[in-house]
Amino acid sequence: MTEPAPAPHPHPTFVEAFRFWLKLGFISFGGPTGQIAIMHAELVEKKRWISEERFLHALNYCMLLPGPEAQQLAIYVGWLLHRTRGGIVAGALFVLPSMFILWGLSVVYVTWGNLAWISAIFDGLKPAVLAIVLAAVIRIGQRALKNEIMWSLAALAFAAIFFLGAPFPLIIAATALIGFVGDKILPGKFQVVKGHGGKKAPDSVIGEEAVAHAVPSFGRALRVCAVCGVLWWMPILLTGVLLGWDHVLFKQGLFFSKAALVTFGGAYAVLPYVSQQAVEHYHWLAPGQMLDGLALAETTPGPLIMVLQFDGFVGAWKTPVPFSPLASATLGALMTTWATFLPCFLWIFLGAPYIERLRDNQRLTAALSAITASVVGVVLNLAVWFGLHVLTPIGSPVNWIGVAIALVAFLGMQKWKWGVIPIVGGAAGLGLLRWALGW
Repeated sequence: MTEPAPAPHPHPTFVEAFRFWLKLGFISFGGPTGQIAIMHAELVEKKRWISEERFLHALNYCMLLPGPEAQQLAIYVGWLLHRTRGGIVAGALFVLPSMFILWGLSVVYVTWGNLAWISAIFDGLKPAVLAIVLAAVIRIGQRALKNEIMWSLAALAFAAIFFLGAPFPLIIAATALIGFVGDKILPGKFQVVKGHGGKKAPDSVIGEEAVAHAVPSFGRALRVCAVCGVLWWMPILLTGVLLGWDHVLFKQGLFFSKAALVTFGGAYAVLPYVSQQAVEHYHWLAPGQMLDGLALAETTPGPLIMVLQFDGFVGAWKTPVPFSPLASATLGALMTTWATFLPCFLWIFLGAPYIERLRDNQRLTAALSAITASVVGVVLNLAVWFGLHVLTPIGSPVNWIGVAIALVAFLGMQKWKWGVIPIVGGAAGLGLLRWALGW
């Protein structure tokens, strides 16, 4: 006798899904890898709301997009389950908890950050963050650098941004074009990031069958673009009209909107671009403050790219007119977060109905592989940039204690698989102990 097929899993109600997305917003530590792993364990294996193949297919699509792929994956699954309102709730709750937590930490930073013990904590955190970035270089490189072509693209990207100061968007555009064209000239050399196959889960709510509301049309695409475009740009343009086109809040809205279009590869990849502009061009932050913000973002749930909210907060705090510093900084944080994350909803709501057309497109896969390879070089540049400012600051001797913290944290992640939270907590404690002992 054969076993009966498992009964289809009941479709979750909107309230059940809401509770899950809210929970996810508070437990999504570990960066995009950890967040995707949590969603896979909950959505595919435990709740069976979506099949393995459908989940991985959606993830492939999200990796083609600029922006945080984990949040976009949440929007996508929420949309599959409960249409547009499901996608909005999933994407918003993925970000909101970390937004409020990081706002509170930012207030503490700008208010009491000049206290000796607070500074000591950040002195311990900075080399740990350097180790985290170095580990990210290796993690991305193992996935992307499979042949001499990919290694060459990574090296060229590093040289372009480190020695020539090439803009990050230009690097992304150039490598995408190389991958798109190069796959025709050198077949197979650019097919590194492969599409995922996977086991089917016939008892999943969302299996391999078509979803009724996933029907593309020109009218729907036009409505999505119109609504998302108005929501995206209305606060930015209104700020320019009311406060002036040279006001810091308008400039932040404009700049971080541009950043949202080129954030392929996640937070580590976009940070060099933000560093070039926010630190060196706009002078919203000092180099050390970029590291402080990344350390704070590492301690909160949600996408690591939330560090951009910290950048907007500090930049607006420094130029508060006509508001108080706290009011200006809060508006800067809101403007930055809005410009960073609202485009994610546009990419998913607009493109999700068409993803089957992208599933087997080898040229697009080749372009993605080239972008991923260049991201390795860009993130390596970020690690070198951090290392120069943390371990060998200008006018100061080598920070040997920082070197030791960075080395131990890096070995811990690579050899003993330490998590980000223990590393960040331990490094902060070491910084505080160093200050207490007067080292």
